[in-house]
Parts: sequence; structure tokens; C-alpha cells
Amino acid sequence: MSNFDPIMRILLLPIALIYHIVLTIRHKLYDWHILKSTSFEKPVICVGNLNLGGTGKTPQTEYLINLLKDTYRVATLSRGYGRKTKGFKLADASCTYEDLGDEPLQYFTKHPDIQVAVDKNRSEGVARLLWEQGVEVVLLDDAFQHRSIRPGLNILLTEYQHLYCNDFLFPAGTLRDVKSAAKRAQIIVVSKSPKHLDEEEKQQIINKINPTEEQKVFFSYLEYNDLQPLNEKAKTVSIENADSVLAFCGIANPKPFVKELEKQYKTIDFLTFTDHHPYTENDIKTILKRFDNLGGEKKIIVTTEKDAARLTNSPYLCQFETAPLYALPVSVRFHEEEKYNEEILSYVRKNSYDRWLH
Repeated sequence: MSNFDPIMRILLLPIALIYHIVLTIRHKLYDWHILKSTSFEKPVICVGNLNLGGTGKTPQTEYLINLLKDTYRVATLSRGYGRKTKGFKLADASCTYEDLGDEPLQYFTKHPDIQVAVDKNRSEGVARLLWEQGVEVVLLDDAFQHRSIRPGLNILLTEYQHLYCNDFLFPAGTLRDVKSAAKRAQIIVVSKSPKHLDEEEKQQIINKINPTEEQKVFFSYLEYNDLQPLNEKAKTVSIENADSVLAFCGIANPKPFVKELEKQYKTIDFLTFTDHHPYTENDIKTILKRFDNLGGEKKIIVTTEKDAARLTNSPYLCQFETAPLYALPVSVRFHEEEKYNEEILSYVRKNSYDRWLH
């Protein structure tokens, strides 16, 4: 549950109730087919949540990319939060953060063998990817609340430490949609759970979520990989001998990132920004000043992959010339990985035109 002051929560509940009524009416209009939803014959998978952010949609989407891209022509479609372009935009080698947003640019940088697109109009974006680009599977990043499109498979993420069933609707909590919307998901993933989780606790969480008979619940955890150098200075430094770290990030939930670095390094200074924060020259100066004041002779700077995407092609990246800058990659793993993979692959096979080939 979010760390809201109880009194403040009570004061905000009437506003949350009004928001609940508005959302409920909207959902009913779609359920009664007064407002139209577009569906597609080819596989369209949505990765989303009920919270305002921080459930791990980006590494989950990358997991699906890696699972599917060797067999199918895969594309991701996002809104492109923070971009300065309009309409449908297909990623290419010339694109920057301002063209796509941080998450789509991260997908394109790490997976150049798939199509990456952004479009606020999800239905139009999917149609263009399927029919103009010859894509076979579309992964919708953060589109669960967009009822104007009806994905064939909805994957709903809820964080282990912050289950949607224990939360409240905004502004009394961090939910952006009513809890009953979770019933539209075919798969619910409890994300960022411990790597070792006993069956009794899993069942307790499943009981809290109270899924329908048709819904499948899976548990995933984060796995951090080796630091990746982001500049030439970082390539000359031995990270194993680093005695202090300055970490900075602008993501919805920095706690797992912070916790992982605390496991590896004794002396750490953290600098946090708002989610999707576009770094300015003054921000870089602030980061470098904190780095200069950090104790230790062998020190490094670490950020997240998403933040690194916002710094790629930035005119201010060169200011890190004398400071070793790294990104900490993260990936998703599942407790029942084979079962989860088969759920995804089975859906894609059943809904592919060329399913008999696979």
C-alpha cells in the first residue's frame, strides 16, 4: 500500500469516489458497445497495470520481445511519453529520445531486429504495423486502460510490495483505474517478487487478488546484469575496485535499483528525479557536483537503462567525459518460466495466420 497519510487519504476519498464513478460509467459504455473497441485478427498483446507506474512494464515487454522475436516479426507500440513528435512514428537509426520517448528508444537500441513505433492512437498504430510493416505480433506497452483497442491478450502487472487490491484510486492512492478492470486481464503477473518465494505465500497473494477461474497468476522477479559503460572513461575503469558510487535515476519506483546497488557497494549517494525526467544542462552539473563531493579515490556514476536512453544523443552527455558513467541493465525472470512462456506462445500460435508453420 502506498505511504499516504491516513488523514489525507480520508480527505481525498470523496474526489476518488467521483473519479470512480466517472471511470465506471466509461467502462460501462464500452461494455455496452456504445463506445467502440477495435480488435485485430493477428496477435496483439498488451502489457499494463492499474497503478500510475513502477510495476516493471519495460523489462516485462523486453521479456516478451526476447521470447517471440526469433520466430515472429515483432513490433512494440507505445505512446512515446515525453517525445516532441506527433502521430505515428517508426523508429530508425536517426531517432532520439525527443522523437520516441525513453522506453521506445531503449527497445530500439537493444533490439534493432524488431519494429518499434509510437502512436497516441493505439488502434491506428497497430493497424499500420500489421498491414504496412508486415508485423506478425504487436506488443502494446502500457495500454491496459485504453478501451478503444481490444488486445487479444492482456497481461496485468501488480507489484509484490504494492498489490492493486490493497491500494486506492487516485488521488487517495496510486490507482489510475478501478480494481474491477483487472477482470479484463487473462494473465496477472505479480512483479518484483523475491527470487525465492514459498508456495504458501504465493497462495496468500493469489487469494488477495482473487482472480477469476479463467485468469492465470504468475510471479516474476528482477535480475540485474553487469554494469554497461556509457562513455569512454567508463571503459578504462575497473568496476570491481570501485569504492563509492553516485547513483541517479528518474523512474517511477527507484527502490529496487537502489537496493541492488546497496548489495554491491558500501558507499553510495543517491540522486532521484521524477519519472521520465528530461535531463537539462543544470541537472548534469548537479550530478557532477555530487560526484566530485563523493568520497573515495575509485568512484563511478551509475544510472538505469531508461535514464541512459534519455541521455543518448544528448548534447550534455559529453560533460561526463571525465566521470565514468554506467547503466545497470535489468531483466525479468519467472518462477514458473516454462508455464508462462507456453501461455504466451500458445496464444500467439492460435492467432497467427501462419500458425501451421510453427
